[in-house]
Amino acid sequence: MILVTGATGNYGKSVIKFLLNKGVSPSNISALVRSEEKSADLKEKGIKLKVGDYSDYDSLLLAFEGIDKLLFVSGSDIMARTAQHKNIVKAAQSAKVKHIIYTSFIRNINVENSAIAYLQHAHLKTENWIKLSGINYTILQNAPYLENITLFLGKNVIDTGVISLPAKAGKSSAVLREELAEAAAQILTTGGHENKVYPLTNTDPYSFKEVADILSLITGNDIMYNSPNADNYRKTLEEFGVPKEYINLLTTFSVAQAEGDLELYNNNLKIILGRKPQTVKEYLEKVYLK
Repeated sequence: MILVTGATGNYGKSVIKFLLNKGVSPSNISALVRSEEKSADLKEKGIKLKVGDYSDYDSLLLAFEGIDKLLFVSGSDIMARTAQHKNIVKAAQSAKVKHIIYTSFIRNINVENSAIAYLQHAHLKTENWIKLSGINYTILQNAPYLENITLFLGKNVIDTGVISLPAKAGKSSAVLREELAEAAAQILTTGGHENKVYPLTNTDPYSFKEVADILSLITGNDIMYNSPNADNYRKTLEEFGVPKEYINLLTTFSVAQAEGDLELYNNNLKIILGRKPQTVKEYLEKVYLK
């Protein structure tokens, strides 16, 4: 029995879709959800719903009973994530889960020096807890989602003709969320992945200067890229009334890219998928060529 946590999120739903496409019977898939009422679409597919919350240990213990493979999708609540993840690993041990597949994040520099240390600390701790648990594991160190690039570019980038981010000349190995979900489904349905750590990245990293050049080419508009000082960038966003959480996200990930934390070269994802991941140029063409 496979249990997918975060099953109502975009990633979790995609993993379930790929599992079904690969011929896994719905009766062999469970989904951890917070509310059955909001998960009717999964229930209609024949997926068994298990109600649980990362912050509620007892609900996790009950949900994990009889589970062979647990796809542990990392929590989205940054402040509560570490405590929640500890709950999950402890409950998986007590329920005698046989294999944990955990969605972590790529690391390319020391966590203490990372601009996104607030994100990396929880992932590093969780990976260590899983490795010490005695449970077979597969760590999926996912690259950033390529779909999020439009958030960094801004919805009016074609009209303004400017990409302004403190990412300097740094590159990102971002990958489509769909392809990361497909890789997870492949790992869940094949053997030989026990006690492995897989950084999953694109084979063609990009800089925002390259993104500006691609957008200029495919739209016919001149798109410029500039990289302001991170503090000045924050102040500009504050002046425009951008919510604090978005300012922090955009700034820290841009600085992480500038410092090389988001660029990692390997072929793991290409090997698992059996093809090259979609490039940033291919994705931008889909978004902006309509």
